[in-house]
Amino acid sequence: MAVSFDLKHSMVHAEGEDSLKGWPVFFAAPHRVMFFGGIVQGLLAMLWWAASIGARHAGLFSAAVWVPNPPAYLPAQWMHGLLMIYGFFPFFIFGFLITAAPRWQGAPQVRVRVYAASFLLSLTGWLGVDAGLFLPVLLPVGLALALSGWLIAAYALLEVARHANPERRHVWVVAIALGLGASGLAAFLTYVVGGPGPVWLVEWALMIGLWGFLLPVFVTVAHRMLPFFSSSVIPEYLLRRPYWALWLLLTAFVAHIILALAGQAHWQWLVDLPAALIALYLSAIWQFHRSLTTPILAVLHIGFAWLSVALTLYAVQSLAALAGYGILGLAPLHALTLGFFTSMLLGMVSRVTLGHSGRNVAADAAMWLAFWGMQLTAVLRIIAELPAECCSGPGPFNLMWLAALCWLAAFGGWSLRYAPAYWRARVDGKPG
Repeated sequence: MAVSFDLKHSMVHAEGEDSLKGWPVFFAAPHRVMFFGGIVQGLLAMLWWAASIGARHAGLFSAAVWVPNPPAYLPAQWMHGLLMIYGFFPFFIFGFLITAAPRWQGAPQVRVRVYAASFLLSLTGWLGVDAGLFLPVLLPVGLALALSGWLIAAYALLEVARHANPERRHVWVVAIALGLGASGLAAFLTYVVGGPGPVWLVEWALMIGLWGFLLPVFVTVAHRMLPFFSSSVIPEYLLRRPYWALWLLLTAFVAHIILALAGQAHWQWLVDLPAALIALYLSAIWQFHRSLTTPILAVLHIGFAWLSVALTLYAVQSLAALAGYGILGLAPLHALTLGFFTSMLLGMVSRVTLGHSGRNVAADAAMWLAFWGMQLTAVLRIIAELPAECCSGPGPFNLMWLAALCWLAAFGGWSLRYAPAYWRARVDGKPG
């Protein structure tokens, strides 16, 4: 079948084209390379963070200068946010979207050379960022390569979104969110190379990465896929996707960003609390209680339930600030990232990996243990934000340190079970 090489269509190939000829099986599908990249970057980033926590909070060994100060001041917390928001989650997001979005749209699949280029640039870039923790000159180079890989994948998904289809709302939301994420990564790069207005660039990068990129992507994918997955498992299930709920949630996220950047965090409860109620409403109409009998589905529903918990914690924190009290610390943030994002990631990525490797789509022991390990991680990290004299003093039982080890154990065990599927052929002999 002929292939168009004009700019608009150069990111996709015609269905049936033998575009994988000469490529190893590792590149046979976008989820293979991207999910593998996410595993590598996640383990490296959390190994560094566990070492940093062990030194700075648990006091188990002498603190090291993990991040370079010149040409820009980069405390460990900023680097942790960068590595997780932009270096860990996006590999899995791109792997899922490049696999699923063309099917949503009835569009041609993204060309192998496109997602292969994005993967190679992204992984090389993030490995450079990791090395830049010890050799500062590599940090801006790594970020520039990672941003290049991001832009290639984001442009390919933009072309998918432009494909004619009567239902394009979900894919357009994620395409816009990917653009906002690119602006955040570009802002961090600008800060690192000494651009103007340094501190606000990092504030923008971290805020937009969470509330303008990750949250809209995860919520939109859940809005699209959670009712669909549920309808295939739960008998007599009424599939409901209320778009008013999605639009209100997205509006609340934008309002949260504006209030935060304007220094008005004490008014964020006005948007966070209604958003929490909407998320709770969605859990109810998607029949959370009926999902618990099927582990592969329960993982996603429990993960989504964390969204209402996290938003409620943000609202409580904002109300307390309005009354003049500072409470909860980073507990809402970790309810969002460890509870919602990571739980949903494990559920979605496991489903894709099992289904696209020709295996039965059901929660095995490795997935189930990893999921509950992540729930324990989230709870430990939230409790660690309570007053230190009550919950998290120095020493080997420091809760932040234990949470980091728990994350590594859970994700590491899951990776050992699932990573081989990315470089092995499908067990059913089918392509992909």
